[in-house]
Parts: sequence; structure tokens; C-alpha cells
Amino acid sequence: MAVHPIRIVGDPVLHAPAAPVTAYDDALRTLIADMVETNLAAHGAGLAAPQIGVPLRVFVYSCPDADGRVQRGHVVNPSLRTAEVPSGMPDPDDDTEGCLSVPGEHFPTSRAAEATVTGFDEYGEPITVLGTGILAVCLQHETDHLAGLLYLDRLVGRYKKEARRAVRERGWRDGELHTWLPGRDPDPFGH
Repeated sequence: MAVHPIRIVGDPVLHAPAAPVTAYDDALRTLIADMVETNLAAHGAGLAAPQIGVPLRVFVYSCPDADGRVQRGHVVNPSLRTAEVPSGMPDPDDDTEGCLSVPGEHFPTSRAAEATVTGFDEYGEPITVLGTGILAVCLQHETDHLAGLLYLDRLVGRYKKEARRAVRERGWRDGELHTWLPGRDPDPFGH
């Protein structure tokens, strides 16, 4: 297993839809193991393959559900279904979201309270993950990554403006490659 550098907003791989996984082989299992190791080193709730520069439809997760139980796993070629996403401005105290590809930043984001992902495990066997609480947010967040979306793309109102300013001030420009390496670089989230 290896810890990989995490790509930062502006990198083209983060802004393009990922390709479906077609081979359930040792290379896929190694990728998933590396993603788990990278997510652990970064103290992440989840990590999608494009975040380490691999444009494939796979993500890993390790976060609590609404009951506080930590759920861990991975999903290959996921499909997402959600409850209704609340309309209006998100609550800045309860709806704050972050992303390993937007290091050190957090912004209020509206997400559905429940989410279900269907897909496959590393061997091509069908799986279903039902998420509530932070796990529901994570499933939506990671599935967005595979569609070429960052949570910044879901922001509204002043939060969208604040995010644009933060990205500009950090020098993260579209088309440029910026990374950080968990375990080597300072933890941008202060874990």
C-alpha cells in the first residue's frame, strides 16, 4: 500500500467525469488499498480515485452514520439515489462540508439527509450502501467527484463567493496541478 498525493481544485482530473471500471483485477484491488491508506493518512471521510489522479469511478469511505457508528468500505461504479435536498441557504452551523481537494477550507453545503449508493465491490460483486448523517453527505460528495464535481460547485449565495475568493487567494487556478501529500505536508485541517 502507498499514500498518494491528493490533487487540489483546479487540476483537470477533478473537473472531468471519471471512466467506469471495467476490470475487477489486482490493479483495482491495489488502487483501493492505496486509496484507503491515503484517506487514513489524510484523516478523510472519503476519497475518490480522481483525487489521486486516477480517472476511474471508485471511492472509499470511513465516516460515521447518523448513529455515530463508523462505516468503512468502497464502491466501484456507484449509482446514487437521495432523499430530497433541502432548498434555501444551508445552515452554517450544521451543514459545513470540507474536501481533501480543497485543503483547509469548509463551507456550508446543502445535502440530502439520506443517500443510497449501489455499485460493486473490488471483486465485481453487487453492493448497496445506505447512508444517514455524515455518511449520507460522504456518499453524495464522493459520487459528485466521479461526475467531475467538487462540493464548491454546489455552493450558493455568499458561500459560493467566499469559496471563489479562497481559491483565488490560494493560487489554485484552473488547469494547474497542485497537490499535498498526507503524512509529509502539514495537515491542512489540523488533525
